[in-house]
Amino acid sequence: MNDITTDELKQRMDSGERLHIYDVREVYEYDEYNIGAINIPLGELPGRLSELAHLKDHEVIVHCRSGARSANAKMFLQDSGFANVRNLLGGMLDWQSKF
Repeated sequence: MNDITTDELKQRMDSGERLHIYDVREVYEYDEYNIGAINIPLGELPGRLSELAHLKDHEVIVHCRSGARSANAKMFLQDSGFANVRNLLGGMLDWQSKF
């Protein structure tokens, strides 16, 4: 599955679509600014994989500050059997510059 742009995600969120969005930034980054995603820092993701197990066949969107950590999270989730993981391109930097 292709990654997702901030414009597409914002449009889908504004339409009220039920999305599975995970923020892989550190807690302090999440506390500073977030878009309502569930926060699981990248370093904690392997130990918290069971929290996401029910989403293996669903679209899962991951994001971070710039898109680098979430790219790693995407690869990890795909390697763990998740079929439909999308990385938010540009991350929160792009999001905050637009919205």
